Amino acid sequence: MAGQDATAVWLWAAIVASGLYHGINPGMGWPLAVAAGMMGKSARALLAALVPLSAGHLLAMLVMLLPFAMLLALVQWAPQIQFAASLLVIAYGALRLVYPRHPRVLARIKPAQLALWSFVVAIAHGAGLMLVPIYLGLCESTGLDRGHEAAAMLVGANLGMALIVSVVHSVAMIAAGGGAAWLVYRYLGLQYLSRSWFNLDTIWALSLILVGAIALALAGRH
Repeated sequence: MAGQDATAVWLWAAIVASGLYHGINPGMGWPLAVAAGMMGKSARALLAALVPLSAGHLLAMLVMLLPFAMLLALVQWAPQIQFAASLLVIAYGALRLVYPRHPRVLARIKPAQLALWSFVVAIAHGAGLMLVPIYLGLCESTGLDRGHEAAAMLVGANLGMALIVSVVHSVAMIAAGGGAAWLVYRYLGLQYLSRSWFNLDTIWALSLILVGAIALALAGRH
């Protein structure tokens, strides 16, 4: 029991850490909040821009997690689902390494449509996909995927867990992104951002592969 508790703590820590990691990445949109603040000439405009950015990111997390939450009702297939999800994350990370260019659809979304932009970019970067193996491990460690409960109760529990995971992750993401946006807006300026920030695309792709590989190793132990 102590082992399961420790695993759950580490998985929740991974959810928060991934949220902070996503938030710091300028690709998730916090420079748009800086631009909004500078155009509106107020910190209030910056904070207002963070709301649709966080809403779009949260929706992207739910879109990725909810199908797996429903699949976990098939208790007897839980190991296979975990295995397939791990391979999917690894494959997507490899694809991002080979084809790092952003989808053209992003260029067609106006920066003012912050919620839609945030949703699409999170899907395109595999942000929600990165959470899937962590989420599946969390469901297992808390005993939600054992066969003693009725399927309906199981679906409800997993859907609830998916919502909690998405909210916790998105709160961490917007806290980190908002903090970076405020720092650049208040003290550094966009010129510092253009000169000093580094590209995280390769690190992002490698982190997807790493998360998938860890999840694959854990799934192979069952």
